[in-house]
Amino acid sequence: MKRLWMAALGWGLLAFTGCAEAPSTASSEQPALPALELLNVSYDPTRELYQAINAKFEADYAQRTGQKVSVRQSHGGSTSQARAVIDGLDADVVTLALWSDIDAIRAKGLIQPGWEARLPRSSIPYYSTIVFIVRKGNPKGIHDWADLVKPGVEIITPNPKTGGGAKLNFLAAWLSVISRGGSDQEAQEFVTQLYRQVPVLDSGARGSATTFAQKKIGDVHLGWENEAYREVAEQPGELEIVYPSVSLIAEPSVAMVDAVVDHKGTRDAATAYLEYLYTPEAQEIIASHYYRPTNDEVWARHSAQFPTIELKPITALEKDWQAAFDRFFAEGAIYDQIQQAIGQSK
Repeated sequence: MKRLWMAALGWGLLAFTGCAEAPSTASSEQPALPALELLNVSYDPTRELYQAINAKFEADYAQRTGQKVSVRQSHGGSTSQARAVIDGLDADVVTLALWSDIDAIRAKGLIQPGWEARLPRSSIPYYSTIVFIVRKGNPKGIHDWADLVKPGVEIITPNPKTGGGAKLNFLAAWLSVISRGGSDQEAQEFVTQLYRQVPVLDSGARGSATTFAQKKIGDVHLGWENEAYREVAEQPGELEIVYPSVSLIAEPSVAMVDAVVDHKGTRDAATAYLEYLYTPEAQEIIASHYYRPTNDEVWARHSAQFPTIELKPITALEKDWQAAFDRFFAEGAIYDQIQQAIGQSK
């Protein structure tokens, strides 16, 4: 019995030793990093752009770091999107139409001051402008800004109170008068007449595109250059693009939402995502979607696809974007005055 007990004890010790050794083999392997999820809160017409960029970034990030990351998207009018982030939408990054929309988030303490200096070109990875989309054959003869207010022309543009592109449309129309030597009074009269001829104000650029291209309301749509090419491609044989003689340069900005990434622990991934927008690979995607890349070599390869147009900076109207916002779009500012005048005349 004693020999049997000792044998059993020996087998038990061997079994215990074997079990103890197994974890040491497994512990030599690196544990998989937890998957991350980023939320990119963007403006209306960038859906297709960021779908393409996100897929490439996710693969690139996983290869470089061994960590899986997925990027979700949220889209809407740029100013409405900024308000949603201020009100609690957990955006890791914002890629909005206007500097003023991102800086409004900064003013609420969610983004650190000096955010523009974190990335190249003042955190502007691409730029664009405002053009006209008209019915095939341009039956109303719309060639430049002055043609918009001809009798019988219906203009489709979104609401500047909610959309970034809508603000750009407004400012580009105002600029068209100033750039040919007109006064501010003449510019306000022109823009007031333009809005008298707008049958519906959608909340964002994509809504206006749907109103014009699919619902077939209006004679001309004021829209982003990239959105114009998408509309024409999706409605073959029905629409065409008109480039006015002058327009406003649109400079959509990008930023990380510090309060969110620090809470979620996604700062490194969010930083990598925004930096990726400047890589040649991402810049090629940007150009293929008819946004104007900021990479000089990529621009040289694609510049021929963008017709010549004189692009004026916001400083042609005001000292900076904040001053332009305050003058034109703040409560009781010029846009509100225009809408009040239109309402009183009806």
